[in-house]
Amino acid sequence: MIKKYFCGMRKENMHQSVEVLYKKVDECPIVNSQFSFFQMVYVISGNGFLHINGNAISYQAGNLMLLTPNDYHNFDIINTTEFLLVKINSEYVKEYKSKSIDHIGCLLHYATHLSGCILKQKADEFLVKSISDSLIHAIANKDIYDEDLITHYVNALIVIAARNIAKIKPTGVKESADKRILEIINYIQAHIFCPQKLKASAVAKEFDISDTYLGSYFKNHSGETIQSFISNYKIRLIEHRLRFSDMRINEIVEEFGFSDESHLNKFFKKHKEISLTAYRKAKVLSN
Repeated sequence: MIKKYFCGMRKENMHQSVEVLYKKVDECPIVNSQFSFFQMVYVISGNGFLHINGNAISYQAGNLMLLTPNDYHNFDIINTTEFLLVKINSEYVKEYKSKSIDHIGCLLHYATHLSGCILKQKADEFLVKSISDSLIHAIANKDIYDEDLITHYVNALIVIAARNIAKIKPTGVKESADKRILEIINYIQAHIFCPQKLKASAVAKEFDISDTYLGSYFKNHSGETIQSFISNYKIRLIEHRLRFSDMRINEIVEEFGFSDESHLNKFFKKHKEISLTAYRKAKVLSN
């Protein structure tokens, strides 16, 4: 029997670290759902539209989409669709340990500003399909150590998602840009919560170039100054927290390393021409 899933307005929380579900659906009215956790959605078959935060994005078989905490979304299904849903608790992402990926939560949150499938590397499409098949087998055929095995598969999906997101060039980066500018951008995104590591002297030292050359090099390859890029990226993340999280202003201050609420509010108002509290109230009313 085909189940009608994603239907009805609801806010869903999860208490376990990871949950994997297989769903086959044929229709759903256009309504909003909201989760408090990350959810990776792999499309096994079918097609339709993902409506997320007011935007309509088409999906098809082989797509891997990422929904971040408190996104408003629903699926408008055109042809019967099979989904593999991988739900990941925010705390699990926050505490995720990796030798090579720093601040993976920051990377995953960035997906909110991307459209549709997050897979940008062709080779990873095969890997994700293989992991999807393995997860479906694991949840359909219970066996010893299943929980550990499923966790390893999910961790692999997290890493694949993170590396694809990390490789997406910001809008201003030229197609001819060399590898180092992308490495600098990755460094900035990874250390966005550490003001000391974002100073021009610290970035220049990390990449063994002079402070003065760093500025001209970054602007030449990205179309904006390095300070502008850092500020815009930081603003985008702060907007996400104000709109889609219950974080208090003082928690955002601490997370991003501002000296106090006044400092953060001045920074935000300079870029958005609106105060933090006014922005949050406006977005709550518009939802």
